[in-house]
Amino acid sequence: METKPTEISSSKMFGGYNKRFKHFSPTLGCSMTFHIYFPPSPSPSHKFPVLYWLSGLTCSDENFIIKSGAQRAASSEGIALIAPDTSPRGLNVEGEADSWDFGIGAGFYLNATQDKWKNWQMYDYVVKELPKLLSDNFPQLETSKASIFGHSMGGHGALTIYLRNLDKYKSASAFAPIANPINCAWGQKAFTNYLGGNKSDWEDYDATCLITKFRDVRATILIDQGEDDKFLQDQLLPHKFEEACRNANVPLLLRFQPGYDHSYYFIATFIDDHIRHHAQALRLN
Repeated sequence: METKPTEISSSKMFGGYNKRFKHFSPTLGCSMTFHIYFPPSPSPSHKFPVLYWLSGLTCSDENFIIKSGAQRAASSEGIALIAPDTSPRGLNVEGEADSWDFGIGAGFYLNATQDKWKNWQMYDYVVKELPKLLSDNFPQLETSKASIFGHSMGGHGALTIYLRNLDKYKSASAFAPIANPINCAWGQKAFTNYLGGNKSDWEDYDATCLITKFRDVRATILIDQGEDDKFLQDQLLPHKFEEACRNANVPLLLRFQPGYDHSYYFIATFIDDHIRHHAQALRLN
């Protein structure tokens, strides 16, 4: 089983290249794919800071690369984009594909503790395995200079991973994140099945709970939220996160965008702001 990444596609874009790779993940026990956008390089020895994108429910590593248009700003800012998949695949666990909001395409960026879902270790994959894989195999990436962002379930992943690893990431941002999953149906379903019934374990993967423990946030957290997002009131709960940030004195810029929904049309509209937000943090640190 090949743990070294194998390139399976390459397409030029804005002077750089979208490249897709496949590798065997010991953390997840299956083959995984991920994308890297390499910006145009000013010199052979140049190293790029990295910006991880975590996608939402039902997505793979392809949605963001195809739909977001993030490569234009990443090219001009000189930042490499890293887009992993959203769950293990091909393990044939009973029930893994029964619903769109759990199992395949719905890893929730946590480490499952329930035996049936023991391969669902997306937290360790994103935080530990993938950065080491990149560092070992791509000398043009400066993996010690990293930031993280994402959408919906991936926004939840980006915020929780950032807060738990403030030494590893320079900044975080999110589009329409699931900001308080212990209080919404998506989160409760996922956490019950992946983590079991002890709700105190759930708080390790809830950004609104974590903000009270990890307050040493230097870079402002940027969140964009569409006002016409049908999931806003019941699933995303950004006001809960905003209140927690205010109480903990954590810098947050939460922008409500009138008329926008939960889609990649919304993401593509504001993606340049997010890339610039991270570019500034990566340059300063």
